This record gives sequence, C-alpha cells and structure tokens, in this order.
Amino acid sequence: MSYDVTVIGSGPGGYVAAIRAAQLGFKTAIIEKYSTLGGTCLNVGCIPSKALLDSSEHFHNATHTFAKHGIEVKEPKVNLAQMIGRKDQVVKQTCDGIEFLMKKNKIDVFNGLGSFVDKNKIKITKEDGSSEEISTDKTIIATGSKPLIIPGVEYDKKRVITSTEALKMKEIPKHMVVIGGGVIGMELGSVYARMGTKITVIEYLDKIIPGMDGTLSKELQRVLKKGLKFDFNLQTKVVSAKTVGDKVVIKAENKKGEEITFEPDYCLVSIGRKPYTEGLGLENAGVKVDERGRIDVDGHLQTNVPGIYAIGDVVKGAMLAHKAEEEGVFVAETLAGQKPHINYNLIPGVVYTWPEVAGVGFTEEQLKEQGKKYKAGSFPMRALGRARASMDIDGLVKVLADAETDEILGVHMIGPRVADLIAEGVVAMEYRASAEDISRMSHAHPTYTEAMKEACLAATENRAIHV
Repeated sequence: MSYDVTVIGSGPGGYVAAIRAAQLGFKTAIIEKYSTLGGTCLNVGCIPSKALLDSSEHFHNATHTFAKHGIEVKEPKVNLAQMIGRKDQVVKQTCDGIEFLMKKNKIDVFNGLGSFVDKNKIKITKEDGSSEEISTDKTIIATGSKPLIIPGVEYDKKRVITSTEALKMKEIPKHMVVIGGGVIGMELGSVYARMGTKITVIEYLDKIIPGMDGTLSKELQRVLKKGLKFDFNLQTKVVSAKTVGDKVVIKAENKKGEEITFEPDYCLVSIGRKPYTEGLGLENAGVKVDERGRIDVDGHLQTNVPGIYAIGDVVKGAMLAHKAEEEGVFVAETLAGQKPHINYNLIPGVVYTWPEVAGVGFTEEQLKEQGKKYKAGSFPMRALGRARASMDIDGLVKVLADAETDEILGVHMIGPRVADLIAEGVVAMEYRASAEDISRMSHAHPTYTEAMKEACLAATENRAIHV
C-alpha cells in the first residue's frame, strides 16, 4: 500500500493530523501500537483522570457540602470498582469515537509497532509477530511520551506507581506519597484525597505547579492544604523509594540536608514525562534527536529529513494534548501548501484540581525577568455572587497588561470552571485586546466570567466595581 501521508501514533496530535490531512485530500494512514486509538490522553491520561476527578468531587461534595445546601444523605460510600468501571466506559466511548472519525474520513488504520525501514517505507509489526510494509510520501511522527522515573526509585507498578496505575487502583490508599508537585501529581492526589487518602507531596523545587504564575501556585497550595489536608514537603529531594511488604519506604533529603523517611502504602511518581521514540527505527531514516531525546524539528515541524515531520510530546515545548492538536493541523496544512501559524505563547495551561487552575501568556515572573513594564489587576472569586451561590469562593483572576499600551500580556486564574474560562483570555490575547477592551464588554450576571472583566477593570486604573 502506498500513502500520501502516514501518521505514527494516534493520540490527540496524531489523529487530528490524520483527519486534517484527509480533509485536505491526502490519502492517509495512521499506525497505532496499542489496540485502541487515542494514545495516552484518551486511554491513560486526560480523559480517564477527568472522569475520576469528577466522580471523586461528587463524593467530596456529598460528604462535605450537601448538608449546607440542605441536602441530607446517609453516609455516602465510595464504590471504587464502579467508579473505575464508569471511567473505563468514558474511555471506551471516547476511543470508539476516534475509530468512527477514522472511518468517516477514510483513513486506513494499522495496529502494530510502526518503524522506519527507510525514509519512505514503514514496517508495521503486529502483536502476533506478523508484519507488513507500507510506502509513504510524507510521515508525521506523533508517538507521545512516557512517565519519567528518577534514579533510586524502584517502579514496580504495584505500590510504586505512575499515573497509568493510579487510574486503575483496586483499593483506596490510606497514605499516598506523591513525588512531584506538578499537574499530574496534584490532580491524582486530589482524586484520592477526596476519598479519604492522606496525601504527602514531595517536590524538589520551592513551589508546586512550577510552570505557572506564582500567585496560582501559592493559592492552590493553600487550598489543597486547607481543604484536602495535603502535606507539602518543598525543596526536598527523593533519594530512594522501594516497596517493602505492604509499604513503600521512601528516603529523601529536606532543604536543611537532613534525611527524612516516609512509609506510605502507595507512592505515585509524577515528576514529568519523556519523549517516546522507542522502536521507531529513527536511525533507519536518519532522523536526529536532541540531548533530551526529543526529535529535532525546524519552524515548520519538519525533522532534519525532508518529508518527515514530528509533533506533540516528541518535540520541544509543553507536553499538552491541545498543543499537539494545533501542531497536527499545522503540519497537515503546511503539506497542503497553506500558511498556518501557531502562537505558542497562547497555548493555555490547565490543572484540573478543584478549584481549577489555568493560565495563558506571560507569567508575572517572566515579565519581571524580561524587565517588561506591566500593570496587574486581580479579582477574588469570593466577591462574585455566582461563586457564593455555588459555595466555590476560593481563587482569583489576575490580568497582566502592558504598562503603556494596555495590551493583555497574561491571564492567570484559579477558581471554579476556569479551565473553560481561560478561553476568554486566549481569545482576547489572540486578537491583541487591551484590558480596557475587556472591561467594556458585557459579561452575563451572575457568572464566573465576571471575574475576568473585574480583573481587567482592576488592571486599568484600579477601578474594579465589586471589591
């Protein structure tokens, strides 16, 4: 078989690239190593974790806030098997949806490990050991990433686990140590904390969610400590972790250089992810990777080999599903001779804790580093009627704008549904709106989005109305 475009990997970057390529008239194939389409995001990442986050949040509300709402329920209990089963159903429906989209767009799907024979030939090795070969004019590598494990940590998938195992637990841990205060650790830590697990976080840096604006980091740490009793150990380095009987023994060094030991029943390792290129046979096509294992690409996401492109987690930049999707569309449209663009500064980052956290554009720390003159305005969620009505009063919206032109340079939020609200910041910044522009737009009342307008009012001559 011969194709115009072959995509290796069917996660959000890969399947979106395949659909856009097919829409543009290319004869397209997609190769997936595993039996279901969707990659990490749909199978063991974004989608299943959100399903568990929603379920556990319902339980938490039933046990903590229903009574105040005037709803009396007798001792809600967690049925973990049902919760995991519902999550599996959500995953299946979503993956089936991708299969449907492949058929609808007449994209040929190959299941097996795709590896380069040479620049234009790809071998697909199936689970039963058989193989076949296809020819392709252009190839898009979208094989994603795998969890990182640090030296000294004995990852056994039983008690020393990653996000993959944390999404299919058979019991609720009594005590879980989360190594890494990033997005995945805070989200999955929240899932189990809501069901009664004691969560201890060990973070090497001096703050959690380190890539986001410092204000959000401090507020999230405060809320998780207060509401879910998270215990934080910042500036602490893990030396070793291994399962001993029904415990995990973790040795670490705190900021004073003292050795400390933790003995939880589970240890979640969530220190980040690494590009996944194993078995691709990149050397057979002559594709180069950098010192961190990422595939080298130019401004058009083309590798050093003409006709071979790479997108998503296997190239530099944020490891986010929506960034990969944008890159998939970008490459397909570039192949069709179009002139697409991606503004990487406007790829939003989101943490699906409760309250949710989201940001786009420059953080305050980045603007200070650049020596950029800026003005900041913020507005607390607790001042919103909508937030008080739903009892979701933690958090704030912060808007950073250029001191001279008033153009919005960054929007940072923590609060209810800000994963959705951040889109207003993206739209504003894509069209280079000023804080004054947003201040003069009508926002429905009562809504959480009023916090965006009020933060913009605060950023322009400190004239927020409701504080």
